Amino acid sequence: MNITRRQFTIATGTLALAGAVLGSLPHWIVPAQAQDVAELMKPGPLGDMVLGDDKAPITMIEYASATCPHCAHFHEATWPDLKKKYIDTGKVKFIFREFPLDQLAAAAFMLARCSTNEMKPSEPGSQAAKIAAQRYYAMIETLFAKQREWAVRAPLQPLLAIAKQAGFTEDSFNACLKNQAVLDGIKETGERGGKLGVNSTPTFFINGKKYSGSLEISDLDKALEPLLKG
Repeated sequence: MNITRRQFTIATGTLALAGAVLGSLPHWIVPAQAQDVAELMKPGPLGDMVLGDDKAPITMIEYASATCPHCAHFHEATWPDLKKKYIDTGKVKFIFREFPLDQLAAAAFMLARCSTNEMKPSEPGSQAAKIAAQRYYAMIETLFAKQREWAVRAPLQPLLAIAKQAGFTEDSFNACLKNQAVLDGIKETGERGGKLGVNSTPTFFINGKKYSGSLEISDLDKALEPLLKG
């Protein structure tokens, strides 16, 4: 990920981040490498946001960008069925990881992280981690559902409106977008995804096997059911 030290401008509003800002995608995507499942399972510096039973036989990881329309389609069309059929039933442990394709996506992901009120990773499986994950996924789903409203030329006010619905004030909204630790954590998560072979969004790993594109529930049935039978 190419990082430059400059101000992060969102249309007419200028949010002075306290340091590095995400650069353009081609500078930080790297060629796919041989898959190392152990490396894939290592959480990033901000910790993984996990839904589902930690002992589920299948682990599914999604790398997505908040401004990616294909990611929004997956979360609109496929996610409800995936959650109901596999995650809520204890068959799949799901992990969402940030892979921002642009500065605006990075800002949206910063707000999702700040919405958890947890600036340090909680102990995996703890009640605090579960509550943080619920808040995080609620924000992620709202961002995807309202993507057409805020992924626009003047996104500052739409993002602020979404953030206020999640309990932010204007001050906490601005403070979040200046939080260097959150930005750095999202940057590192994206960089590690690139090293693991992620070069488009959404990209999924199901028990270590890579799948690219906005999968439909029928695609997931074909990928998941044999693993459950096995």
